[in-house]
Amino acid sequence: MTSITLRPFGGSGPSVTQVGLGGEGVLRTYGRENEAQAVIEEAAAQGITYFDTAQAYSGSQGYYGSFWQSRANLRQAVFQTSKSGERSYDGAMADLKDSLQIMGLEKLDLWQIHDVRTQQDIEEIEGPDGALKAFVEAKESGLVRFLGVTGHYAPKILEHAVKRWPVDAVLMPVNPAEAVLGGFFDSTMDAARDRGLAVIGMKVLGASHCISPQHGVTAELLLRFALSQEICTAIVGCSSPAEVRALAEAGRNFEPLAEEEEKHLLELFRSQARRLAFYRGVMV
Repeated sequence: MTSITLRPFGGSGPSVTQVGLGGEGVLRTYGRENEAQAVIEEAAAQGITYFDTAQAYSGSQGYYGSFWQSRANLRQAVFQTSKSGERSYDGAMADLKDSLQIMGLEKLDLWQIHDVRTQQDIEEIEGPDGALKAFVEAKESGLVRFLGVTGHYAPKILEHAVKRWPVDAVLMPVNPAEAVLGGFFDSTMDAARDRGLAVIGMKVLGASHCISPQHGVTAELLLRFALSQEICTAIVGCSSPAEVRALAEAGRNFEPLAEEEEKHLLELFRSQARRLAFYRGVMV
């Protein structure tokens, strides 16, 4: 089996597979242990190394915990991430302790300040008793290797974090709708690039809302679009081993979009971009 192509995680990080297992799909559930384990197991078997989860993702961390208990030998080969949406120092520290305990890990490869949306978020996180202090301490103490920030709501808010916070990575939407709308796709990504941050693509399929087979817009094409951008990996939530295999194949067989292909794809999205970027809420 051909290996999935690797890309560097930012300027100084390790290499990770250019496709990663997202925290949505079956992982964002409770009580579906067998299905979740099958998805994680298939991702590992396919050679995917980037594994995504979050404190807010239902039973996702517990599913990973069960996996690591049985497959601890794979830990060194995997880049395990998690996130905290807490805005206070105490809340973030409690989340980190909980995440490590649930997953049975001594440290995270990437810990991310989750879903930053508003100026109030910024002020609380940056405050003297804010979460940013906890994140910095966690990295300094060796509980996490890298720090990140995530957002899909307001490009300017995320850009502030990218420019001003001591993070190593940003997780942001990367799909044709975003290329049409601008914001995340240009100014936020440009700011991340200027600082040498790892850019991780999410909302690649737009929760499948972007898929339109009648117009030739398939999951494979959307992945090709995302991977044609300057990102280190594109994460996709999966609900079955078959979906994991399709994701891995996209990572193995990736061919960049030709200029005319990309231009045609963006034209298809131009009139529907605001609707398809539903995760932004009110456009900012």
